[in-house]
Amino acid sequence: MNSDASAYFHPGAHAPLAVRMRPRNLDEVVGQDHLLAPGAPLRRLVEGGGDTSVILFGPPGTGKTTLASLISAATGRHFEALSALNAGVKEVRAVIDTARRTLVNQGIQTVLFIDEVHRFSKTQQDALLGAVENRIVLLVAATTENPSFSVVSPLLSRSLLLQLQSLDDEAVGTLIDRALTDERGLNGRVSMTDDARKQLIALAAGDARRSLTYLEAAAEAVADGEQIT
Repeated sequence: MNSDASAYFHPGAHAPLAVRMRPRNLDEVVGQDHLLAPGAPLRRLVEGGGDTSVILFGPPGTGKTTLASLISAATGRHFEALSALNAGVKEVRAVIDTARRTLVNQGIQTVLFIDEVHRFSKTQQDALLGAVENRIVLLVAATTENPSFSVVSPLLSRSLLLQLQSLDDEAVGTLIDRALTDERGLNGRVSMTDDARKQLIALAAGDARRSLTYLEAAAEAVADGEQIT
């Protein structure tokens, strides 16, 4: 993965459990089979074979940031991220100018990740249009809000809109089991009763991040070698 993207999406051992367990490849992704079937546009992007900008729309904890990280890893593209909370039109244009120079001088396209793109103003979104249309940047935007109401029509028309679904119980259970044993996660430090696992799956309500946040809190409440009940 591009080192900048790696640091952004996988910041290290100090990060919350849900971030540490973020999938590093398609084999670790659970759920969203409707978007990741062989030959599907999103799969082609993740595998480095697509050039269309995407807007990932879905409830919290469904894998939008994970999929953005995998797209950013593909084909060695340069990576930039903008936050709707602290980036204005000036910052948007500065990133695009850098992306244009990188493309012209090095032949490398830039992946531009914008989380919570619905928080961008119309003016901020309009500033992206030319760069997206001319493929100076490959835009990967994530939102929990319906893009039909929160993203300007010209940007929607230049992007592939992909809707993610809440995870089913089996998928959430798989993530919990992995986090309990994986060295990036709890590494076998604690175990969990079947009843506790079922309760955690129910509390997660299809949200992968919530399930791992609750698991981390529960694990902190017991000593090494003990069982979460």
